[in-house]
Amino acid sequence: MNNVNTEKLVKDMRTVIVDAEDLIKATTSQTGERIERVRAKAEDSVRVARERLQVFGEDLGTRAKEAAREVDGQVHAHPWATAGMAAGVGLLVGLLIGRNK
Repeated sequence: MNNVNTEKLVKDMRTVIVDAEDLIKATTSQTGERIERVRAKAEDSVRVARERLQVFGEDLGTRAKEAAREVDGQVHAHPWATAGMAAGVGLLVGLLIGRNK
């Protein structure tokens, strides 16, 4: 999964968790055995989702740091190749921008 999709998924999960918590709070005045069971199940699901989201976020942060270290190591190991690639990309972007005018 690419980084944009992952970030959107995390954001969507946080929204769902907040909405579920609001729904649980809104039904606190409701009574009855069935409501109590559903509320308890929802509270448990929200708790589990929060824990998983936290672990996922920590794992994502760790992987991003590792990737950044790897890129940094490659740049330091091959500075001229990196400069050449950056220049090439800059040239291509410049040509594309100039062509569209």
